[in-house]
Amino acid sequence: MKKGKVTIGMTQFACVADRDKNMHKAEEQIREMAAKGAKIICTQELFNGIYFPQTIDYKKYDWAEPVDGPTNRRMQALAEELDAVIVSCYYEYAMDGIYYNSAAVFDADGSFLGNYRKHHIPEGPQYIEKYYFTPGDSPYMVFDTKYGRFGVLICWDEWFPEPSRILALKGADFIFYPSAIGSEPDDPKLDTSKTWMDSIRGHGIHNNFYVCACNRVGEEKAENGSGSMHFYGRSFVSDPWGNLKAEGKMNEEDLIVCELNLDEIRRARNILQFHRDRRVDSYDEILNMSILERR
Repeated sequence: MKKGKVTIGMTQFACVADRDKNMHKAEEQIREMAAKGAKIICTQELFNGIYFPQTIDYKKYDWAEPVDGPTNRRMQALAEELDAVIVSCYYEYAMDGIYYNSAAVFDADGSFLGNYRKHHIPEGPQYIEKYYFTPGDSPYMVFDTKYGRFGVLICWDEWFPEPSRILALKGADFIFYPSAIGSEPDDPKLDTSKTWMDSIRGHGIHNNFYVCACNRVGEEKAENGSGSMHFYGRSFVSDPWGNLKAEGKMNEEDLIVCELNLDEIRRARNILQFHRDRRVDSYDEILNMSILERR
């Protein structure tokens, strides 16, 4: 059965302290991508604010919004107006003391399709996410939209192979990876952009589908003056063979629009039978945190 083609879009811009300006920039890019033919559009991680987990500040909990808060209402209306599916990444308020790093998906008629909560939460210098985000309790979700079936995994999720395999087996034709990734405070000279790209492209190869990684860009200083983060952009799309189909600029604002030929997925899977040849009966050990044998 033919699946046809779909054009996707992804934002890539520098976030500033003024949250209204970030919303305006996101809407501006979304409109431009829709005008270029994009029918499914993904925003970068936590797109309406600076990357606040650089420091600990309990007042930042006030930035969290319910799923039907102002950020998502604006994205929902935009989806309906533009006849485009929108993935809206935001800081979610679930209840007092429980906050998630989330992505809400709105179909092209504005209907709400679901809310994915980031599962893997990092912790390190200037990536102090465990203070702000509860590990996600949603399933790994496939969104069946007017223009295509896809999954969403958020930033640190993208470094783990298991979630992408689950989404592939659930019928996703591609995955969006909204991200906020850049400099490593432990080693400021280290450029992880190629490592980041290769890791995600590997998920696409192992599952014979498209992967679409969306990153912010620019320098963001910690509000307490303790340091800064530099996000490198370089958003990209790769095909079921791991070939780059589109790549955003390095260290500059950009927007990514790319046509996906979904029929290539079936061709790749008929040639490279990774899903058929899995040995699910032999993988029980992976459910343990450590499987080192004691001697």
